[in-house]
Amino acid sequence: MSLEPTPGHAERMPATHLPLNRPGAPQRPKVECCIGETAIRAYDIRGHAGRDIDRAGAYALGLAYAGVAREAGVQRVGVARDGRLSSPTLEQALVWGLMDGGMRIERLGVGPTPMLSFALREHGLGGAIMVTASHNPAEENGFKIMIGEQRLHGEALKKLVRSPCVPDVCGSARRLAVIEAYVDELARAARGMAPLNVAWDCGHGATGPVVERLTGLIPGKHTLINTEVDGAFPAHDPDPAAPENLSQLAEAVIAGRCDLGVAFDGDGDRLGVVDAEGRILWADQLLLLLARDLLAREPGVVVVADVRCSKVLFDGVAAAGGRCELSPSGYVLLRETMARSKAQLGGELSGHILFDDGWGVVDDAVYSAIQTFQAVSRLRGGLNGFRDSLPPSFVTPERRLPCPEGRKHAVVDEVAERLAGEGAVFDSRFGVRVESPDGWWLLRASGTEHKLTCRCESAHPDGLDRLRDELKRYLKMSGIEAEI
Repeated sequence: MSLEPTPGHAERMPATHLPLNRPGAPQRPKVECCIGETAIRAYDIRGHAGRDIDRAGAYALGLAYAGVAREAGVQRVGVARDGRLSSPTLEQALVWGLMDGGMRIERLGVGPTPMLSFALREHGLGGAIMVTASHNPAEENGFKIMIGEQRLHGEALKKLVRSPCVPDVCGSARRLAVIEAYVDELARAARGMAPLNVAWDCGHGATGPVVERLTGLIPGKHTLINTEVDGAFPAHDPDPAAPENLSQLAEAVIAGRCDLGVAFDGDGDRLGVVDAEGRILWADQLLLLLARDLLAREPGVVVVADVRCSKVLFDGVAAAGGRCELSPSGYVLLRETMARSKAQLGGELSGHILFDDGWGVVDDAVYSAIQTFQAVSRLRGGLNGFRDSLPPSFVTPERRLPCPEGRKHAVVDEVAERLAGEGAVFDSRFGVRVESPDGWWLLRASGTEHKLTCRCESAHPDGLDRLRDELKRYLKMSGIEAEI
């Protein structure tokens, strides 16, 4: 099926709004959605652009979404895209499908996913679709999908992709500029912060234009790198959870004698942080910093953390007078756990930090950076002092091990079965988290990639080595050879 968009097609409106299947009108065939099965992930659609996801798939997704949205009473939908090289074509085909399904589309152009969420709230939109592959490599792309403010995931997402793709009344599309209002809202959140010296690495992702505007409105000295949007990501992959992607930021922090540095993923909902010495502040350590700051002002609040987070975080929140709730990994599931727990703060090791402080539940890395600046402004000894105050802990970064999509959950189940047979102490609610005198280790199936993820933590180096060896032994029994 050819879907080369006609120039201006998504902007035009036919003279009539009569249904396309009215008596006497040309009958249009039902469109089959042709998104690869493996691209339908736990929380979004994501795969290789041109192979798993192409223009025909984007068009059909637009039609399918329109049908589901109409049943939910939705008429106006926001669409935005990140800076990937494949995003303009996929966004155009998606808009075309939404139009042919009867939607009124507000096109925001290039920007971070949180900017689209801002537009959804501020302009009363009924839903939104973001064209992005988030932190994945440049050759991948996909879609994050909302109806209302609910992120479609799991079975609801699969059901959407399988929904009938039948054209209806032709809709319309127009441009909607929200970046200035969005930046103004971020700048208001920065009121009262100390004039810090900050380095920012936008990683050539969609946050660049936002950060360029924002840093002119907030206090301090700001060093900006990689702000030009470039879907080839020439500096490094757009994933701040990977240590190698923070090395350029660390160099900029040290060279500029900055107080700290912040980095973002491709669509601006994951945050990475380094201190003044260029040392990485892992996301669970950042969550503890933010939790302590919040608890100093509001004792007893609930903080939600995903299953990969350090025991240092859970102990630290309890010592500060708060309560920490465990959540499965995945920003959508974290959001749901926060809602159930009435938590004001939540986070996961990948760099998603969520706040519920008046904007609704906000999953916005630039906003999280501002809240980090505010917390550092109130710290004695700065970010370095906080990091040095943490109890000694030897921990691996989160390791991502390639594993076929159809095999990754089976491997976790096999490991859990062996552990149960050996009488081990473990929590299997969200993967397998094993406790032992040496510390703990975790194995789980990634919700966004064809990978297993794992992590180990101990109070001693020798204990960490034993945990690594134990995990490698269980993986090897399932045919997975890995360095951890």
